[in-house]
Amino acid sequence: MPGTHRVRQMWISAVAVALVVSFSLNCSRNKAAESSIKVGVVLPITGREAKPGQYQREGIDLAIRQINQDGGVMVKELGQKLPIQEVFYDDSSDQAKSASLAERAMSSDGVIAVLGAYSTALGEAESVMPDRYQTPWISTGAAATTIFNHGYQYTFGTLSPTNLLGSTTAEYLGSLVDQGKLKKGLKIAMTLENTDHGVDYGRGIKQWIQDHPGYFNVVFSENFDLGSPDFSGLLQKVKGARADIFLADAHLQDYITMHRQYLQSGLAHQMISYGARGPEADARKAMGDGVDYIFAGIWWSKNLPYPQVKKFNEDYKAFAGHEPDSWYPAPAYDAVRALATAIESAGTLNKTAIRDALKNVDLKDSLLPGQELKFGANGQINTPFVIVENKPGGKVDIVYPKDAATGESIAPIPKH
Repeated sequence: MPGTHRVRQMWISAVAVALVVSFSLNCSRNKAAESSIKVGVVLPITGREAKPGQYQREGIDLAIRQINQDGGVMVKELGQKLPIQEVFYDDSSDQAKSASLAERAMSSDGVIAVLGAYSTALGEAESVMPDRYQTPWISTGAAATTIFNHGYQYTFGTLSPTNLLGSTTAEYLGSLVDQGKLKKGLKIAMTLENTDHGVDYGRGIKQWIQDHPGYFNVVFSENFDLGSPDFSGLLQKVKGARADIFLADAHLQDYITMHRQYLQSGLAHQMISYGARGPEADARKAMGDGVDYIFAGIWWSKNLPYPQVKKFNEDYKAFAGHEPDSWYPAPAYDAVRALATAIESAGTLNKTAIRDALKNVDLKDSLLPGQELKFGANGQINTPFVIVENKPGGKVDIVYPKDAATGESIAPIPKH
């Protein structure tokens, strides 16, 4: 059966050649796939959240640029450093689009992680996707506790919870009472955005007041819709409450709209805050000295007295062409650094291994207050807030806590 033997040999040879070709092609494909580390970034650079979204993107882009200039991220399994390749998506400040783009990045575009989600509304929309597609997700701009209390395993965040913002705000006001700058028993009026962010902020304030009886009394609290064009009716109610202190929880555009109408209505209080908003350049540009003496609790300040913050400020200005505006770029910058640290620790591009490594990340040279970034059991960090106050002439001072202060609190607001 020599013919049959020859046919069998030819068939075996053909199979062997096919296997070699297939193996070579697969190796080639793998090599191509492993020429970079694809990271999705979903942020609003159009729509109502465009400015903060752009600032966060600049923080991310700066970190990626610096890492790549240093050769990239070491992946032990591959025995080489790989550059980070950003895959960017503009969600146009739209919740449905934000969720859809996060899903696309994780399910179709081959990213090993997704960063972004500026604002609670956009963060909540995206947060259901990471566990579904088993892809690490680091929110750089959403802090509501509702995002992190579902037991998700692939969800992380570089902003401390908003209820801590509320309690720190009340704690700061309490410190002014202790210093004799404000009297005990002052009345507070609150307006809160109708989101989980607003709920957390109000809860933090009320909890501190409950735990420290005699300091303050909340005499008015009402919610408003995010993105409202007119707050005049709400502000008339605030006026009728005859409170001493006005505290609002608002995003940037609502802060500008509300405070412009506050000024137009002739309102005046001993202290004014719009939550985590206050020192932004757009607000100063829109209202000039009308924003003087507003204080804000923020996740980061360019005035923090750390050497790494000074270097970041210099690098950021050279990269973006302007100084950091409020807190926005720093948590985004550190999110990239945390992800790169996790990849190096995992030694692989396996997404579950990277997730596990993120749980153990401990950046001891973080830009954030306290200089340390590590994720809690629920994936959210818990770094302290700093309180800043707008001063005349465009100056912004850190006024609390004392060990980070660059200036004294002016309280109460001087009467004109």
